[in-house]
Amino acid sequence: MRRRFLPLLALTLFLAAPAAAQERRDHERARAALEAGQIRPLSELLSEVERRYRGRVIEAELELDDGQWLYEIKILPPNGQLFTVELDAATGAMIRSRGPVQERNSHEAHPVPRTSAGKR
Repeated sequence: MRRRFLPLLALTLFLAAPAAAQERRDHERARAALEAGQIRPLSELLSEVERRYRGRVIEAELELDDGQWLYEIKILPPNGQLFTVELDAATGAMIRSRGPVQERNSHEAHPVPRTSAGKR
């Protein structure tokens, strides 16, 4: 049984190596884009998203799509129906949305910023 495990482990490591290298390159490209002023910091856009939409951000991804940097942000509102907004990473403008987007009313209270300890 041990003989079967080693080839499987080697194959797993071999297949994971290119994915890890790609992830590292993506991270380096994103950092370079931020340093060059091509994209806004995710923290700035998340603050704007939390002020504009009802719910909690549960995932955010930075993608390069046909030469344009985009943030894809998934939000879980109180009703539990997940929605996604795709933002231009340079300007913060919404490109598109998917799902039942829930915007806050102008009189609605904004969420209290989180502290570094994660408490509200």
